[in-house]
Amino acid sequence: MSVELWTILLVGISFLLYIYIGWRSRVKDSKDFFIAGQGIPSIANGAATAADWMSAASFISMAGLISFLGYDGSIYLMGWTGGYVLLALLLAPYLRKFGKYTVPDFVGDRYNSNVARLVAVVAAIFISLTYVAGQMRGVGIVFSRFLQVDINTGVIIGMLIVGFFAVLGGMKGITWTQVAQYCVLIFAYLIPAVAIAWLLTGNPIPQLAFTFSDVATKLNQIQVDLGFKEYTQPFVNKPMLDVLFTTIALMVGTAGLPHIIVRFYTVPSVRAARFSAGWALLFIAILYTTAPALSMFARYNLIDSLHNRTVVEVQQLDWATKWEKTGLLAFDDKNKDGRLQLLPNKDTNEIKIDPDIIVLSTPEVAKLAPWVIGLVAAGGLAAALSTASGLLLVISSSVAHDVYYRIVDSSASEQKRVFVGRVMIGLSLVLAGYFGVNPPGFVSQVVAFAFGLAAASFFPVIFLGIFDKRTNAQGAIAGMLTGLTFTIIYIIGVKFAGMQPWFFGVSPEGIGTLGMLINLVVTLVVSRLTPPPSAEVQALVEDLRSPNIEEVQQAHS
Repeated sequence: MSVELWTILLVGISFLLYIYIGWRSRVKDSKDFFIAGQGIPSIANGAATAADWMSAASFISMAGLISFLGYDGSIYLMGWTGGYVLLALLLAPYLRKFGKYTVPDFVGDRYNSNVARLVAVVAAIFISLTYVAGQMRGVGIVFSRFLQVDINTGVIIGMLIVGFFAVLGGMKGITWTQVAQYCVLIFAYLIPAVAIAWLLTGNPIPQLAFTFSDVATKLNQIQVDLGFKEYTQPFVNKPMLDVLFTTIALMVGTAGLPHIIVRFYTVPSVRAARFSAGWALLFIAILYTTAPALSMFARYNLIDSLHNRTVVEVQQLDWATKWEKTGLLAFDDKNKDGRLQLLPNKDTNEIKIDPDIIVLSTPEVAKLAPWVIGLVAAGGLAAALSTASGLLLVISSSVAHDVYYRIVDSSASEQKRVFVGRVMIGLSLVLAGYFGVNPPGFVSQVVAFAFGLAAASFFPVIFLGIFDKRTNAQGAIAGMLTGLTFTIIYIIGVKFAGMQPWFFGVSPEGIGTLGMLINLVVTLVVSRLTPPPSAEVQALVEDLRSPNIEEVQQAHS
């Protein structure tokens, strides 16, 4: 069968599976809808967390950025994995012990302030909408190439599928769908990586092939011959300070992501939360240790397939002509010599490659079987849809639970709360679709902005809310507003308004670190200049940090 037929078959089967799980997991009460009834087993929650975590940015775009940035692209690996460890060890068990539905719920109750709750709701919605923009772009890319449909049509199809299992099953439906999506995406990532490692090095284990083969040495020499810096040379594309700031922003941003934090509310106990964090780290590591190898192999194959080939030869490559139709791959024989060159100078470069096509195009470039190419398409969609569904639920719960139920109508019935949540998912889907059609950048870039916003808004108030009982509502509100406002202005100014990166050349992806530090300082200073929290709140914080006797007994037994 052709690539398109295999893609339709595998994507169709996976979509039917997601729809079936969503139908079987449909819920009626708010606890099931918002936190899956707190009955998800640790290993299943670990797989769901990994799928929620490994979005289109991880599956589709991260390898592309590493492929283009070389060593400097490792900031995404170090930042995202390091951040997950930070979240799992430092924050997640305490947040689970607190026992609320959402991050704004924690902020509102810990600081005993509805104003703080509303600020947290605004931050959660802003972060989630920024993040979901990257996911919907990923959906559009996959559909536009493999099903030969318009990107806008692809986004709408993805919206309808996500909407079905998110609206019906809420967090319960999303969780079990994400377990299936993890299985799809990890096989879709590993199979081509193993095949290409075997073809290039004779070693089927990508991590070992990456470490012990001579592909890196060959690629370094090819890069130098073409006028690029060596692939493994550090601080070529980003200055050292920007690498540091971006890595930290991704780390602390991870620890403040509302759609990941809420996953730890879905398990039965604090102990289960710790175990699910360990399982998720294992599941994440499988993909994240494979990504550097796939990135290097993909760049090596792309250069070998396209550079210095004649225009006629490239036109005869079926995959190249189909990607060219999407606008993500472009050829322009500028010097009219009949050959195409991949060069570092934009004025003379004749091959334009969008980083987001690296993973999706790699099986075709390597001439793997059509079913592998279709599987990769299904995996890319699984990664994008799993995270999009989690983000949509964050937006829904922020409005339906934290605003409507906790502030507007505290006597609302279970049915009414779930109904409002479902309406909010529908409205969020419309916004997500708009951003999918009009994305503000590459998938990983857009997602990096979301991490910066999470770092600048949530991390300090969550961290201090757990470990500093003197931090009060006035400090938390002032810190969140200043950190978030500064980061938004910097990102918009540099990315869209032509402003130069004035803070020592730090990029919009890394400025969240400075926003986080501003938030931290403002929160601490304002908290010390204003009255302390009530005795009840301080006792709550003390209890939050105290070991749970039942958990200790379970651990010893």
